[in-house]
Amino acid sequence: MKINSLNWFEIFTNDLAKATTFYSTILNTKLESPDSSASCRMAIFPGDHDKGVCGAISQMDGCNPGAGGTMVYLNVEGDLDGVLSRIPAAGGKVLKDRMDIAPHGFIGVFRDPEGNVVGLHSLV
Repeated sequence: MKINSLNWFEIFTNDLAKATTFYSTILNTKLESPDSSASCRMAIFPGDHDKGVCGAISQMDGCNPGAGGTMVYLNVEGDLDGVLSRIPAAGGKVLKDRMDIAPHGFIGVFRDPEGNVVGLHSLV
């Protein structure tokens, strides 16, 4: 059995609709909105949920967004510059433009509209 050191992540939000629009816009993709309860609502990032890392934007009682927590990196393979360029117009702020981390590719870092600091990674 192959075990990934990370298999799920959640980016907390106080406004699920706004966060879903932000991430859908910058990543140029649709997020799934499964049935949820009033105390835990989420929008799930696309991915192969059974074979790799996946995650969601979550609005949950007692879990607040903001900087200083765990950093997650979203895979934006081949579109790092495109994602970084869409962040300001969608309401976020680019904190670190494309940075070479050879031989592991490139990263960028941004702050979303609620203060979460999130990384982006691409091999190209």
